[in-house]
Amino acid sequence: MTRAPSFAAVILAAGESSRMGVDKALLPWPPATGGRAPGQDTFLSAAIRSLSLSTDFILVVVGKNESVLAPVVYARGASLVVNPDPGRGQFSSLQVGLQEVLNRGRDAAIVTLIDRPPVSTATVQTLHDAFQSAGENIWAVVPEYSGEHGHPYIVGREMIGAFLQAPSSSSARDIEHLHQERIEYVAIDDPFVALNINTPGEYGNLTARSD
Repeated sequence: MTRAPSFAAVILAAGESSRMGVDKALLPWPPATGGRAPGQDTFLSAAIRSLSLSTDFILVVVGKNESVLAPVVYARGASLVVNPDPGRGQFSSLQVGLQEVLNRGRDAAIVTLIDRPPVSTATVQTLHDAFQSAGENIWAVVPEYSGEHGHPYIVGREMIGAFLQAPSSSSARDIEHLHQERIEYVAIDDPFVALNINTPGEYGNLTARSD
């Protein structure tokens, strides 16, 4: 059965990036590699671009970094949502973003983290198509690369409800495990879906892949 949900996107960017030393959302993309200068995009602007073709609107969840990220968010046509207490953890930011998705009348959301290199638009479209064609018993579609699960993932109204009903001290992984039979894993030929960038060394070793 094919569904036709209205998709939103949620980018979680409220963290303090303490190990990186600078806000990961503003890291240049593509990075400077092989003697090339860094690209004109940032992790945040490139993530917005990669999600824009498959979604109705994009929400960027911010915290104390609101004033720093706002110019990038608005310049790319996305919207800001503020987590009033990001110290509660990443799951609280997810709940803030997903509540706003429902407030705006959407049925599904593509969720990603700002500490991931932006995936290609083809990857986003593959996940989008997989969710649209999934059966009604499927609440979420999660990418898989070399046996590792990652981001962005897509959640429907049922999984959004499960996330919102959970304590803010939970994790998305905990809730997904409770509903394992409702998740479809999709093999993706894009290593960025399973890659975290948390330190200057990890960023320095990153090789950019273009769309």
